[in-house]
Amino acid sequence: MARNELEIRPLSGAVGAEIFGVDLAQELDDDTVAAIRQAWLDHLVIFFRDQDLPPAKLLGLARHFGQPIEYPFVKGIDGFPEITPVIKLERERVNFGGLWHSDTTYLEQPPMGTMLVAREVPPYGGDTLFANMYLAYERLSAGLRDLLDGLVAVNSSAKADVTQTREDRIRDHGRNDARPEYEALHPVVRTHPETGKKALYVNTRHTVRFKDMTDEESRPLIDFLQAHCTRPEFTARLRWQKGTIGIWDNRCCQHFAINDYHGQRRVLWRLPVGAELPV
Repeated sequence: MARNELEIRPLSGAVGAEIFGVDLAQELDDDTVAAIRQAWLDHLVIFFRDQDLPPAKLLGLARHFGQPIEYPFVKGIDGFPEITPVIKLERERVNFGGLWHSDTTYLEQPPMGTMLVAREVPPYGGDTLFANMYLAYERLSAGLRDLLDGLVAVNSSAKADVTQTREDRIRDHGRNDARPEYEALHPVVRTHPETGKKALYVNTRHTVRFKDMTDEESRPLIDFLQAHCTRPEFTARLRWQKGTIGIWDNRCCQHFAINDYHGQRRVLWRLPVGAELPV
């Protein structure tokens, strides 16, 4: 598979691209892998349509981005603990991931990337929004950037609105070894190790306060930053189809799973990769 056979179509002016001209079930040569990874770095999240990969092939694809890792709260599918089912059944009202966030920032070494595979999708609804954290940082005032560059965020898995979004999955597929709470401190502004660019790394799903500040002191700034991060001009929206594979860079983007398909069934596979210490 030669690099020049790939067709890259940006999803918006801010973030995201669809890639055509590659069958991910086939063995990928080094040039193709390099081109896909560069598109990922350029666009922060990339998508492939009409792909049919069994679990072992998904793990092989994921390893081109980083070492697959396990989600701390929910068991993986049989034989593949790294691949977590993301399911909303017809009777359920709350979805998994229905808040703006970067994945599992409450871990000391969160995944640098996440792969999501659409297995069953409703006829409409269930789209995902993505936001560019490079742009969010760059469009702040110089004074606020200077302030944020010196702050550290305290991130927790135990926020009430967040735990609600995973209750159904824990009930059905919860891990016995999960801790009651995970907590980690990370810089509010992190530097991407591959691009060298700065990105905001704060989200209302996991960030509870800033180090050496109270919750009450921290909340107004956290809320402002979240609203700023998700301005429309920083975002793109993806409509899933069966066989769509998405891979996003948690180091520089956030995402939001839209919960607008009550009474419909939606099943995806989630695969985080590349545990990495934010700096």
